[in-house]
Amino acid sequence: MRFIGTDRYVHGTPERSAVVLINLGTPPAPTAAAVRRYLREFLSDPRVVEIPRWIWWPILNGPVLAIRPRRSAAKYAAIWTPEGSPLLVGSRRQAAALNEQLALRGLELDVVLAMRYGMPSIEEALRQLRSRNVTRMLMLPLYPQYSGTTTASAVDGVNRVLGRLRDVPEIRWIKHFPDDGGYIDALRASVADHWERHGRGQCLLMSFHGLPRRNLDLGDPYHCECHKTARLLAQALGLAPSAYRVSFQSRFGRARWLEPSTVDTLRELAGSGVKRLDVVCPGFVADCLETLEEIAIEGQAQFLAAGGQQLRYIRCLNDSSGFIRALADLVERNVQGWPVDPGQLEALSREARRSAELAMALGARQ
Repeated sequence: MRFIGTDRYVHGTPERSAVVLINLGTPPAPTAAAVRRYLREFLSDPRVVEIPRWIWWPILNGPVLAIRPRRSAAKYAAIWTPEGSPLLVGSRRQAAALNEQLALRGLELDVVLAMRYGMPSIEEALRQLRSRNVTRMLMLPLYPQYSGTTTASAVDGVNRVLGRLRDVPEIRWIKHFPDDGGYIDALRASVADHWERHGRGQCLLMSFHGLPRRNLDLGDPYHCECHKTARLLAQALGLAPSAYRVSFQSRFGRARWLEPSTVDTLRELAGSGVKRLDVVCPGFVADCLETLEEIAIEGQAQFLAAGGQQLRYIRCLNDSSGFIRALADLVERNVQGWPVDPGQLEALSREARRSAELAMALGARQ
């Protein structure tokens, strides 16, 4: 096995702690070639597509990668910003805001961003941290609801890198936060603020990313956690059961997926007389292709074509102050026992210097 190199250890270097925010990923450009590379990595993950390799590989490298990249590139182009991919831009802002919030709390933690697919990669993030002698890492996948296709895949990605490190850091994970009070309150504040500024529609649709129904049948808790989030958000907003709906978007392939689908729900609501509809996507914490294009553009067109008059998309939490505070609360609870305040770190630095002096006296080179 070839191990990943890191900067050589220097005696007296104090140990540090860090938070690694992990999101799904994005192509680097809205072009067919860039999207093809991204989709090949994403759809090659056995956590994402559980079809046997011998069946899936010819399909992926045949019709899927021949047709889908061009179509997806056009969708990405419709939402691309001067700064780049909305997901990457938003995730970077979240990392910067979280770093600032933790510093305000007196917590000395490096915060870095990693993408499960594409760049910045998990390997790049971990190598960067190890080069700074970060020996304790809190992994925070930005998926509020757990699924084997997302959070577990992030675990796989981290473990793959750890398996090639010579000096492995201590790792902790935040598995999920579908019912976290800070997260739910941030969602409530986002919806309430939207209603205050734009008025309230006749119904609130909460659209989550879909999964094949088989995942639920085999024990994936994602479906239940989505409904838990939706129920708690509805309670926080004071909504009656008739005032909101839950649906699942982004169906791919011919297999049965979680139901009801967002497309069918949009048509049903329009057909039942709902003219003004608000849509929020609680499972996405940063705006991306699935929210800005699939809901705000395609979803709106589908709703209007079915007889609706207005679909208003409520943006993701992104780097809103409430959500950043919620993330900081999660981090603070999960780094208990780690030396992360300035006094503790200064004591460790003094100890590291004493250790370095002893090591040099014993003949160490550095």
